[in-house]
Amino acid sequence: MSFTGTDQYIASQELQLAVNAAVTLERPLLIKGEPGTGKTLLAEEVAKSLNTDLIAWHIKSTTKAQQGLYEYDAVSRLRDSQLGDARVHDIGNYIVKGKLWQAFEAAKRPVLLIDEIDKADIEFPNDLLLELDRMEFHVYETRETIKAAQRPVVIITSNNEKELPDAFLRRCFFHYIRFPDADEMRRIVGVHFPTLKQDLLNQALSSFFAVRDVPGLKKKPSTSELIDWLKLLVAEDIPAEALHSKDSKLVIPPLYGALLKNEQDIQLFEKLAFMARR
Repeated sequence: MSFTGTDQYIASQELQLAVNAAVTLERPLLIKGEPGTGKTLLAEEVAKSLNTDLIAWHIKSTTKAQQGLYEYDAVSRLRDSQLGDARVHDIGNYIVKGKLWQAFEAAKRPVLLIDEIDKADIEFPNDLLLELDRMEFHVYETRETIKAAQRPVVIITSNNEKELPDAFLRRCFFHYIRFPDADEMRRIVGVHFPTLKQDLLNQALSSFFAVRDVPGLKKKPSTSELIDWLKLLVAEDIPAEALHSKDSKLVIPPLYGALLKNEQDIQLFEKLAFMARR
């Protein structure tokens, strides 16, 4: 099993090494990076590359670690007992398998994505330490132990909204996806727009990185926002000249709402552009 990227996902050499190292060490791969740099998409493409299933567990602020193992549906059992349903005699009928359980019993080694782990409570990662380490857990209601048939490839993403516990970090292989440079971004754009005119691509990339370099931005535009912006430029048939400022001063790009996502950044950019024109 070796990951080298796919036709739809341009992975840097460092990212390829990180994925393959985590697979070899049988450790969870913890991926951090700016929002929109393809952390979640990485798990999907690793699954495609390895020709296996993706089991995705998307974390919310209310998610508990227990939900990844299983949940006991006591309410349904009580209702069925009141209705005289014979299913109530087998408690296993009311055990709902979580994402980890599904990954543990998969016939073929799957890719398990734990997406945006930093959204959950600070104790959430610690509550999964034992299960991710030993690849087993106990179901108290049925008195059975669930063991992984084979260790899944575990990919965990984080937007760095909160610090993760040291004990959890120690068990992971870590990689930070740095923001692509102009050459890498050109290759990424080429995957999505193989027939894009070079003059438009050159000027769009120049404008995009100029926006990212504006000091004081609250949220810099990401790769996914660049792709959306280019899609709009193509759909609206915006010429490359519209993105270019002849006097080399800061210019507000057309359809900038695809790049800037809050009013503070828009006001800052408009102010800087106005000052540059004076």
